[in-house]
Formats: sequence, structure tokens, C-alpha cells
Amino acid sequence: MKQVLIFAGTTEGRKLSEELYQAAVPVTVCVATEYGESLLPKGEGITRLAGRLDALQMEALMEAGDFSCVVDATHPYAAVVSKNIRRAAEKTGLSYLRLIREELQAEHAGQVHFVENIEEAVQFLASREGNILASTGSKELASYTALEDYKSRVFARVLSTEESVRLAGSLGFAGRNLICMQGPFSEELNYATMKEYGISWLVTKASGKAGGYGEKLRAAERANVGVIVIGRPKETGGLSFSQVKQRVLADNGKTCREKRKVFLVSVGPGAASLMTEEARQAFGECDQIIGAGRMLEALKAFGKPSFSAYKETEIVEFLEAHEEIRRPLVAFSGDLGFYSGAKKLLLLLQEHNFDAVCLPGVSSLVYLAARTGKSWDQAKLMSVHGRSQNLIRAVQEEKRVFVLLGGKGSVEALCRELLYYGLSEVDLAIGENLSYETERIVCGKPEELLEKHFGGLVAAILENPKGGNGVVTHGIADEAFIRGEVPMTKYEVRAVSLSRLELKRDSVVYDIGAGTGSVSVEAALQASEGRVYAIERKREAAELILKNKRKFALSNLEIIEGLAPEAFSGLPAPTHAFIGGSAGNLREIVESLLGKNPGVRVVINAIALETVAEASSLLKELPVEGVSVSQVMASRGRKLGGYELMVGMNPVYVISFTGREVCP
Repeated sequence: MKQVLIFAGTTEGRKLSEELYQAAVPVTVCVATEYGESLLPKGEGITRLAGRLDALQMEALMEAGDFSCVVDATHPYAAVVSKNIRRAAEKTGLSYLRLIREELQAEHAGQVHFVENIEEAVQFLASREGNILASTGSKELASYTALEDYKSRVFARVLSTEESVRLAGSLGFAGRNLICMQGPFSEELNYATMKEYGISWLVTKASGKAGGYGEKLRAAERANVGVIVIGRPKETGGLSFSQVKQRVLADNGKTCREKRKVFLVSVGPGAASLMTEEARQAFGECDQIIGAGRMLEALKAFGKPSFSAYKETEIVEFLEAHEEIRRPLVAFSGDLGFYSGAKKLLLLLQEHNFDAVCLPGVSSLVYLAARTGKSWDQAKLMSVHGRSQNLIRAVQEEKRVFVLLGGKGSVEALCRELLYYGLSEVDLAIGENLSYETERIVCGKPEELLEKHFGGLVAAILENPKGGNGVVTHGIADEAFIRGEVPMTKYEVRAVSLSRLELKRDSVVYDIGAGTGSVSVEAALQASEGRVYAIERKREAAELILKNKRKFALSNLEIIEGLAPEAFSGLPAPTHAFIGGSAGNLREIVESLLGKNPGVRVVINAIALETVAEASSLLKELPVEGVSVSQVMASRGRKLGGYELMVGMNPVYVISFTGREVCP
């Protein structure tokens, strides 16, 4: 039988090596260090090679061995290594399989800043105070020395290898500031580390599920620690762990074990009386119940063994560690399809070759609607429990909104926000501890409910008598904005510019030189599920934007006082940008936008011919495409005696383009 050649630079690579070894498939595993080699299984049928190989050495290894295929399970950031492996496989005629890590979205309710590289992270930290936990590896430590007080402020967490310790020591990281450990780490260990060292900032890479990325974020949120994420390179054309494993086993005449069924069952709002008969039967026939502690307490009557867990990774790890459990059941509150943790668990179960069976239940939406006698068939359904959504905009746009609220104090916070944005006439129905003995449903206006106190299990129905009557196209009259002596992009030019921006519902928009904020306001209305950053250097203008933000009730509009492009620091990468004023920094602004997002969509307004000339020149030099230039010349009618005369406004050039990503 031919061998499988695995380049195992990740946890998945080591795991694949072990599982193929256990399935009696001969493997040769290459790792970069002796420490990595020590983590691999030992025995006949597995050949372990330690040491970094260049492109020629990889090619020589593939030619000398009797291999059926090459599996590239190196780290997502090791782009050069992956490129060499692929080229060597092509030259030697071997099948190349790229094993990619599962993507994991950043879930953190506090400060999360995304940067392109370690240098940008260090630049960001230079203007911030507090201790730093550097979890980006020993090779990146040199960049932190640019910080004046790095020896006392930066706590470096590196692998416990001689090479890593020697490199860290040579840079001045020693004693308490050098933490030598092998990851990935649990949420609890991350949290304990952050508290022990008084960490204010965590610097990490988006290393995926297997790299402990989620555990770091959850620990940082608990410890109130800001997170700086160094963007992970996009990977395309790869295969998941289970796909690679099945492909290799099939090529070697092996078959995967039969899929084990896992039942995902909705228990409803909480009361056992609301559980469906199908769910009752499933609980009666299962041999293990998995779920959050609160639910397990209520399910004791079924007399089944239980395991307390709500994180999808913990659940899958438990199932894989206990194959003797042949009929496991995972319990969820509410309904599986309505803002439930079942969504992530389903994907992970499929990834690990489980067969998931879903049983529906009564959601809190259905229950509260029935208890209040309200129809929900045309309601906007939302949740701000552990996630960010533009609830204020939804209340403006819809006559009825159903929302799952967050923890304690969330009702009071919602009422304050409604009053701040002038939505005092909204009717609320608040449901607390639905279906439990302590159930409470309270109705009233925001001002009436402001002083009432609610617990953590809260759902609400909001009804706006004026909702659903807004104009759906852009084109707010100039007179509708709060004005001052600050320049404003006029109605006619704004309409053309916004059309050229081609915004989407979830766009991230920079309005640079925002003035009174007319473009910011209209962009925020269109990108209701996105975010708009009004960047303005003049205090008077920033104050006007704030007034207009409140007038138009735009909670997704944020005002950034400062000069572009320096003001971009710490902001998420834009998908779209409007440049209404550049203060002489047009080239620097466009270059910075392309640096944060090579595919950004940009619209520039120019009045002066010098600005048009500068824009024309730099667009010939920069990597952009789809350049379009229009001159907008509009006139407005004005009464003069008994006549209506047309008065021309300044002609404005509208220049639009899209960044073009350059292949290396």
C-alpha cells in the first residue's frame, strides 16, 4: 500500500496523521520542529520527519518516496510553505489536497480591532495604555520592540521550545513577561492568564477553531480585554478535515465508520407542558442528554445521564470521546431555527461526520405573540442577545418588531435608546421568564417601562404606529438636515454619488470630510445592517453630524473626529468610501483605503480642477478598475418678482472606481 505524505503544521494535521495511522493507512508526516515530532503517534506504519524543508527538498522527498498523495495541513499563515508544497506535488505528479481550518467568526461584545499585519497592530498599541498579551508566536516578537516600554508591558506567550525561548530571550522577553506553553488553550486558562497579568489588550491571529481562536475571544470578553486580530489570509479551493480524511481512506480502500445520529431537540420556552410529543419521545429513548445547566435541571424527570455544555466545540468533543453513547440528545430552549445555538452545532456535527436529526419546538416569539394576542406573520424578527443588530432602524422601518433582548438591564437600555432617538410613541410588550412560574408580561411606552426592572430571560414586541411609512429611495431634501455654516453635499449631487457608491444592506462605509453628514445619514439609512463612519476634522461639523444622527435615529452611524487617513486607525476595513473633502491628502487617503481593503468601492466629489487633475493622475498609478467620471451641473428655480428663474450651482465632478486586488 502506498503511503500518504502529510505536512502537519497544525492540530488538524497531527489529528489526521493519528486517525490514518489508526486506520492502518501508512503515512509519512513532516513537521518543522522536534517538538512537533514528539506530538505525533509512534509505531509501525508511520514515518516522522522533523525539520524545515525548502522547495527542492520537498520535491526530492516526493520523488524518493512511494506516495499516493500529498496532504498540506500547514498553518493558514504559512503561505510560502503551502506554495512550495503545491508546486513540488505538481512537478512530481502527486495528488495535492489542501486541508483548511474551519472559519470562526469573531464574537466579542467589547473592543475588536482588525488589522492587516503585526506592524499595524503595534502602531495601534503605541497610542494605547495597558498590558499586552502577545499570542502571535515567537517570530513576530521583534515587532513589539518598537514599543518604548515593551519589556514591562508586553507578555509574550510562545511555544515551550528551545528555539522560541532563545529568540524571545534575545529580544529582551524574560522572567514574568515570557510565558512558555503549548496551545491551543481553554477559555478558562486564557481568562486566568489575562487576569493574572492584568492584560488590557490581546493580540491574536484568526487561527480558526482548532487554533483556539474562539476560546481567546470569549475569555477576552469576560475579562473586559480589547482584542486586536491580525487578519487571516483567505483560503480557497481547500477541503475540510472530514473531506480530506474520507478522500484518503477511500483511495486506500478504507471506509469511514457509520455515522452516529445526534438528536437536536427543542424544549420550547421552558415549561415541560409546552414540549411536543415528538420531543418527549426523543427524551424517553435517548441514552444521554446534553445541554445548559438550567435546562438539565428541568429535564431531570426523564432520569437520563446528563452532561452540562452549551458550546458547540465542547459538545462535539464530548460525543467523539464517548462512542459508547449510541443515541445522544442535545437540548435547546425555544426553537432550533430561531436564533439558536443549533445553527453552529449543525455545521460542526456535519464536519465531524455525525448525522443530525432536528426536532422543532415552540419559540419564545410564538409564545409571546399568543400571550399578547398579537399576530407575528409580518413582524421583523431580531435578536440583540449576544449579537449586534440595528434595532432602532428596524423600529423605524417596520410597524412591528419582535426581538430577543440581552441580559439584565437590557429593557431599560432599550427604552433609553428609543427615547433618545425620539421614538417615545412606540408600544412595548415585554415578556420575562416566559412559561415559567415567575412569568411576567408588561406593556407600556418607553418612558413608562424605563424605571421597571427585568431579569435576563426577556423577549419583546415593539409596535411603531408610524413605522413602515418612510421613503425607501435616497433623496432627502437639503432643508431636512440641521444646517450650520458647514458645507453640505447638495441633494442633486448626493443622489448621483450615492447611486455610484452601490451600497449594500451590510456595507461598512467611510464618509471622509463628512461636513453636515448628509451623505453619512443617507448611507446609514441604506446600509441599515452595516456601519457608517463619518470622519470629520472640524469640531463644529462633528457636532452638526451628531444632531443629524439623532434627528434621523441612526444608531449605526459613528462620528470620528480627526484628519484622514490618520483617523482610519482602529476602524474596521471599509467596503465603500465617499470622499467629500480630503484636506489636501487625497493620494494618502486613497492609498490607505486600498491598503485596508484592496477591493473597496470609492466615490470622490471634486469641485476644483486641481482636485480633478490629482485624482485623474493617481488613478492611473494605483490598482483600480471601473473608473467612471461624470460632471453634475444642476440648476434650481428661484422666484424673482413674477418670474421663475433657474440659478446654476457649482458643477461637481463625481469620480467612482473599485480597487483591484493584485495577485502576488
